[in-house]
Parts: sequence; structure tokens; C-alpha cells
Amino acid sequence: MIDNISWLAIYPEITLLVMACVIALVDLGINSARRTGTYVLTMLTLLVVAVMQGMYAASGNTFYGWGNMVVSDAMGNWLKCFATIAMMITMVYGRPYAAERDMLRGGEFFTLSMLALLGMFIMISGNNFLVLYLGLELLTLSSYALVALRRDHTVSVEAAMKYFVLGAMASGFLLYGMSMLYGATGSLDIGQVFKAINSGEIKHQVLVFGLVFVVAGLAFKLGVVPFHMWVPDVYQGAPTAITALIGGAPKLAAFAMTIRLLVDGLLPLAIDWQQMLMVLAVCSLLIGNLAGLQQTSLKRMLAYSTISQMGFVLLGLMSGVVDGKVDPATVENAYSSAMFYIVTYVLTALASFGVILLLAREGFESEEIADLAGLNQRSPLYAGVMAICLFSMAGIPPLVGFYAKLSVLQALVASGSSLYIGLAVFAVIMSLIGAFYYLRVVKVMYFDAPITATSVSAPLDVRVVLTINGALVLLLGILPGGLMALCADAVVRALAS
Repeated sequence: MIDNISWLAIYPEITLLVMACVIALVDLGINSARRTGTYVLTMLTLLVVAVMQGMYAASGNTFYGWGNMVVSDAMGNWLKCFATIAMMITMVYGRPYAAERDMLRGGEFFTLSMLALLGMFIMISGNNFLVLYLGLELLTLSSYALVALRRDHTVSVEAAMKYFVLGAMASGFLLYGMSMLYGATGSLDIGQVFKAINSGEIKHQVLVFGLVFVVAGLAFKLGVVPFHMWVPDVYQGAPTAITALIGGAPKLAAFAMTIRLLVDGLLPLAIDWQQMLMVLAVCSLLIGNLAGLQQTSLKRMLAYSTISQMGFVLLGLMSGVVDGKVDPATVENAYSSAMFYIVTYVLTALASFGVILLLAREGFESEEIADLAGLNQRSPLYAGVMAICLFSMAGIPPLVGFYAKLSVLQALVASGSSLYIGLAVFAVIMSLIGAFYYLRVVKVMYFDAPITATSVSAPLDVRVVLTINGALVLLLGILPGGLMALCADAVVRALAS
């Protein structure tokens, strides 16, 4: 028998699924080239869902439904709320671009995006191996289709094929790892897996073997080295509106899935998976920043930037347990800093892709760093927003990226481990190297002669949202306390349940 709490746990998901189906049907009767009716209905749906998730999160309640397969807690609900807002921002930025490139012949852009968001929700709320995997597959299959949405564009189709092949391999890794853990523990329920491992009655070698494959699958979704091969190619090859979608909200879902699996389920194996995350983080920071120096393509540069930024997130995730000892204060500090980092990074990445989409015109892709030459002379506002985003990603105060990096470094140093302190020093050095390629773009925008005198124009909704987006990156840097406290409270409540 399914109780009321089970239904309560998935009301936002039900709303999203029903409306995605309704919008797909309604779109059949819409002839507008920009799909205005579909767009408005989609945005209203996402607004309602975001409000629902915000109310769930603000209540602070944690409850389990559907036989413990789904969990609704503060961390998950805030991440779902942020993911929904990120998807709304992506829709605003991406619609003019998609319309100019004949990607809105049908309503697939909107319905597939909503189904991708539904997959993220399931990944964030999953408390069972199969539920997490189903959510991941719904997200990835929708993403493959979105990357290939520009069917007459060879580069986009090629990017979708690469994404599909590598994504299928990563999904196989994750599923195989889960099957090993299921075979060892006898349960798909994350809470039961934790209890079985914590009992100490299962062979450690079997657990670690499964853990390796699980971490590999998670690393692919986060896009960290050496599972990063798809990131530059997909970022560059996909239509920029889809690149913005892939580079935004799915990162929040991947982070939540990592917390659910590694912290909620496999915390007794922390010594093992922390070593794996450390190697992934060091390689991502090193290769992401060094490869970023070589790029002339703006989208590839942002792809390698993402890889290095995810390295920082992994540093936060690996600093929660020190020498096998679980200290509540250290755990809260580490995981809340990682959550703060991923949320602020998504906010910053969306604004940077928003500027790229704004500069793209019909028949012209603003994909090269040189395309931003003299942007300040053409539009001081948009150059300012882009500069704020780049300075933030470089970690320059008083922008939010500085406080995100500082919170992760502080978590590493507070652990008291000499190894972690050494990692903090290494991360600072890598950030200094990475700052070069961010500042190079700022130099091009402000000091190079413009290659065109064309003025930058955009619809009102794009201008308003982009301005607010850029202002938030600055405002949250000046006043980061509120969001930091929210992340800390959400992590504490999630771990306490």
C-alpha cells in the first residue's frame, strides 16, 4: 500500500512529468517560429515546480517514500530548486539562439529539457541504486537528443555520437559497480547498504572492486580527469544553447548523486574513495588548467575550466573524513563547502554562456576568444557581466568564486592533515595558472580593437535575466553568508536523516 507521504515526496516530479506530456501535445497546435506558447507554458511550469521545491526545502522536513526508494530532504530539495531555476535561465538565454538556427521546428527543445530536469530530480532524490540509475539514464538520453537537435549540423551530430558512446560506457561502469555492491550487501537500498558495510562482515576487496566502478561512473558525470574526454568535444560541438544546459543544472544532480552514493551509502569506505577522489582532483586541476592555457576556442576553454572547477568540488568532498575518523563538524564543513562551490559555479557558468549566446547571431557563432574583441566598446554592460564571471571563476575577490574556493581550501586546512594542507597549496598554485586564461579573455574584451561594429541587441527577457545573473555573482561574493548558511543547514539535515 502506498501512503500519502510517498505521494507527497514526488509531487514536484509528477507535476513536471504531466506538464512535459501536456506541453508536447499543446505544441502540436502552435505554429509560431519561436514557439511562444510552448515557451510560456514551460516557464510557468518550471516556476511552479521551483516554488514547490523551495517550500519543501524551507520546511526542513525529511521523509522517505515508495519503500525508502525516494528521499525528500533539505539538501535535495534546495538542489532541485536551484536546478529548476538554472533550467529556466537556460531557456531564457537559449530560445532566441535556437529559433535563429531552426531548432524550434517542434517543441522538442522544451519537452526534452523538462524530461532532462525530471531525470535530475530523480538522481537527487534517489535512495536506491536502481532509482539513481533510472534518473541518470533519463537525463543522459535526453541530453544526447538535445545535443543532436540541430540535425543538419554535422559537428553537433558528431558531438552527440561521441557523447552517446562515452556516456554508454560510463553508465556501464556505474551499473557494474552497483551490481557488485548489491551482490556483496544483498540490498539496493542505500541505507541498508551502509548498515551492511558498517557491520564489517563483508570482504573489503569485493566492496572496493565495486567502489572503483561506481567512482568511475560518477567521475564521468562530473567531467573530471581521466573521464573528461567528452567535455571539450561536446561543449564545442553542441549548439551553444545546449552547451549551456549541459554545463549548468546537471552538475547539481551529479553532485547530489555523489553525496547519496559515497556519503550516505559508502561512508565506511571513505578511506578508499577519498584516495580515488584525491587522484581525480589533482589530475583535473593540473590538466584542466594547463590545457585551458592552450585554447583559442571560448567554449573549449570553458570546458577545461569546468574540469578544473570540478577538481575543486572533489577536494571539498574528499576532506570530510580524516584518517578514518568521522567528526560531525569536519563533515559539515567539507560537504557544505562543496555544495556552495557547485551552486555558485553553476550560477557563474550560466551567465558566461548567456553572454556567448547573446553575441551569437544568425549564421555566426561567437565561439572563439577573438570574437569577444572590443566587446566593451560595443556593449559595456555585457562586457562587464562576462568580466565578472571570468574574475569569479579565477577566484578573484570580492566575487563569489573567491569565497567558494576559500571555503574548500578552509575545509582542507581545518582537517589538520598535512596531506590535505599540501593539496590546498597545490590547488592555489593551479588557480594562479588558471587565472591567466580567464584574464586573457578580459584583456581581449577591453583592450583589443573590435572586429565588427555591430551593436549587441537582445530581447528584453534575456537582458533582464543576464543582468540579474551577473549581479548575483557579485552580490553573493559581497554577502556570501546567507547561501553558505543555507548549504550548511541543508547538509546537516541530510546527514542527520
